[in-house]
Amino acid sequence: MRSAGSLLLAPVLAGAVAVAAETPAPRPTFFYHVAGDEPGPWPEIFSALGLMPEAGGHSGVFVVRTGGAELAPAWRERIERGAILVLEGDTELAAAFGFRPTGQRVPVRNVLDVHDPKLGIIWERQLELPVFALPEGARVFAKERWSGSPLVAGLRLGAGGVLWVVVTPGEHGYERFPYLFHALRDLGFEPPFRSRRLWAFFDGPYRSRVDLDYFARRWRRAGIHALQVAAWHYFEPEAQRDAWLRALIEACHRQAILVYAWLELPHVSEAFWNAHPHWREKTAVLQDAFLDWRKLMNLANRDCYAAVARGIHELIDRFDWDGVNLAELYFESLEGHENPARFTPMNEDVRRDFQAAAGFDPLELFRAGSPRHHSKNPEGLRQFLDYRAHLARQMQQEWIAEIERARSRKPHLDLVLTHVDDRFDTRMRDLIGADAAALLPLLDRHRFTFLIEDPATVWHLGPKRYLEIARRYEPLTPHAEKLAIDINIVERYQDVYPTRQQTGIELYQLLHVASQAFARVAVYAEHSILAADLGLLPSAMAAVRRVAQAQNRLVVESRFGVGVPWRGAAKLNGRLWPFFDGETVWLPGGAHALEPAGEMPPLVLLDFNGELRSAAVTPGGLEFAYESDSRAIAVLGRRPAHVEIDGEPAGVRLLEDGDRVILFLPRGQHLVSLEAWQASAAR
Repeated sequence: MRSAGSLLLAPVLAGAVAVAAETPAPRPTFFYHVAGDEPGPWPEIFSALGLMPEAGGHSGVFVVRTGGAELAPAWRERIERGAILVLEGDTELAAAFGFRPTGQRVPVRNVLDVHDPKLGIIWERQLELPVFALPEGARVFAKERWSGSPLVAGLRLGAGGVLWVVVTPGEHGYERFPYLFHALRDLGFEPPFRSRRLWAFFDGPYRSRVDLDYFARRWRRAGIHALQVAAWHYFEPEAQRDAWLRALIEACHRQAILVYAWLELPHVSEAFWNAHPHWREKTAVLQDAFLDWRKLMNLANRDCYAAVARGIHELIDRFDWDGVNLAELYFESLEGHENPARFTPMNEDVRRDFQAAAGFDPLELFRAGSPRHHSKNPEGLRQFLDYRAHLARQMQQEWIAEIERARSRKPHLDLVLTHVDDRFDTRMRDLIGADAAALLPLLDRHRFTFLIEDPATVWHLGPKRYLEIARRYEPLTPHAEKLAIDINIVERYQDVYPTRQQTGIELYQLLHVASQAFARVAVYAEHSILAADLGLLPSAMAAVRRVAQAQNRLVVESRFGVGVPWRGAAKLNGRLWPFFDGETVWLPGGAHALEPAGEMPPLVLLDFNGELRSAAVTPGGLEFAYESDSRAIAVLGRRPAHVEIDGEPAGVRLLEDGDRVILFLPRGQHLVSLEAWQASAAR
């Protein structure tokens, strides 16, 4: 008896084979199709890398969950032409390709995947599953760790392949097999789109011995746009350390990666803490505020503030930063007033100021036996918590003003405020003094990116939380394009499955949903991203709204611009396009039609880290319009003879790096015109 799945699939497969007979299956793969009425988790899986559902012949990946043995010959033809067929468990079609149960069963909970054999993959619930025999030539990608029973396997057939999984991947697609995309790539799958918009936090001591040029190239290939570098390590000048940081910045700039000074005030530096014990912040038990890794200083003290401000300005001037990130500029702790040993600020300056306004020392809120103890005095506690949130905003406003003063000397500097979410987790205002609603109106007077830190209290929730976070913040400001999200890629303290840290499909879903909801996405941290995940990060970050394909013409609509894997020259909307690097054609935001071109532009833009608005090939070179919150870096295939910005000749900073030329362009909105040497000589 035929299953409903095989009946529904027959006309789709017939159309697919007909298309395949005319043209090769598209590479990269833009579309997928799941046969039958029950798609399971596969739409969530494929959407994480930007694949679109499609019922016609353009699909490159097909999922058949039941039946279909009578169609095996047609499937084999389609696969050999480049398609990938995904099969689940014990089905007629799986058996037709050689994936057959042996009659034995094995308990499965602990999984080993070849793409990261050291990674612990533990299912939330153990399953009793059949042991399968595999066809000759099949490769096992994942197995039960102790028995070796195959759980995920693949078979190459011609230009395509078959991916088989012993059981459905789980409700959301990542609960059992995090590295299905890696297995698909081993079978010839290539993701459809790429992005270079990711920010990453970077702590130098974790990478002090690395080859900086190698790492900068690797970061850019992983889609990293900017590094937020832990700047407190460089607060005091030191020749060897400073030389290393300068080398890091230069290596990043050669790869069109921006570098920001990541500050964690009130933490200043280890040396500053040791040199100024009289300026240390105090907790509610009057201990020095050395909390977690941060050693907090009393910035309410005007002498301390002035000393730190001088040091920050010297730090900004000493290095070729592209921006400054004022991160987590509020108070401790996540346990709030319930843990006096971690609760700040309780320095003498703050206590004196509050007492003058409220009539009592806030330390009384924490003294056992005091009539003003917070357990007996909720009104007094509320008064101090509100004062504390106001103080945090005042502190943030003061430091924004300091960075604005630095901008008067270095007008290319961008500014970022990293601020823990207090809209999704509304306790944050009282716990740490974070108040986004009070801070966001500053965007009316200052240009900065508001980077919302995903709080630890919701790390165990799914990717859809980013849509909800965006929804809660957008009413707070008319500058929603300046909102960004910071995702913590770390080992989680909650009971989570199948991995302690986000990786594979779960990580890609997080990044993809976040990139749809926010103009900018950051990850903490560069060193915590697993090596197995780097290759697919650019695809997960690509925010594409619509794709249409007809013969050699591809229509792509994206919000922020996107890269399409491509070989050779291209036309965009019927005109020769100058922005490609030999592997990828990079498109601006909006809807655009892409097709092959028979000629090369006189100048090629290999890489660019600003927001590209438009570009065009000119008779003697190229021109492009852009917007950037920091200076912008353009990488060309060769040195231009002449540069104009906004119609005027411009003397821009230029570096030569082998056969690549790096141009540093001003912050803001500009039109750049570049002329090739041949055109210049002909004038």
